[in-house]
Amino acid sequence: MNIVILLGAPGSGKGTIADRIAAGDTASFKHVSSGDLLRGAVAKGTPAGVEAKGYMEKGELVPDTLIARMITDVIAETHGDLTMLLDGFPRNVAQAEILDKLGVPVKSAVLVDVPDEIIADRIAGRRVCPKCKAGYHVKALPPKVEGVCDKCGGELVIRKDDNPETVKDRLAVYHRETEPLVAYYEEKGLLRKIDGDQGPDRNAAAFKAAM
Repeated sequence: MNIVILLGAPGSGKGTIADRIAAGDTASFKHVSSGDLLRGAVAKGTPAGVEAKGYMEKGELVPDTLIARMITDVIAETHGDLTMLLDGFPRNVAQAEILDKLGVPVKSAVLVDVPDEIIADRIAGRRVCPKCKAGYHVKALPPKVEGVCDKCGGELVIRKDDNPETVKDRLAVYHRETEPLVAYYEEKGLLRKIDGDQGPDRNAAAFKAAM
């Protein structure tokens, strides 16, 4: 197993890219989203989930120790000759150093580059199904029926951390805490960069070619 890290701001399209790649080749790729892991823990009311909930609702980064525990467990449970697409972890250099100590080789770190103003517009249009967790966008990836999930028929909602003020805070945190990872992986010769404003299909193709 090896790891490809998805880098980019919240709303840059990392999750959509990884979903498309993993769905197209489940035998070779596994998408692991730290956000999904955290939201799942919150929904289940696990001790880590309860602790993480307060940070997430404020748009703050969850402490390294909490997210690292969850990712470590997933890596330990994953076997076979596949590539794990890590989305949302590491978020900072301290987490990257934790990942290095796990002994799983990092193949590359691909930066999905999108300007902040485009990200803010994207997030404003995001919708999610609370039942099956499917994601949509009112412009770029609309459901067949407005407000209704294509997969399970659930009512689509706006996530709490997608409101404008929280988005502004999340972007500020990203620039402060996560951008140093770009330099970290560049120094290791692992950084790749793609334009993340090409549309879902072309973004996924560009990402796969870069990794």
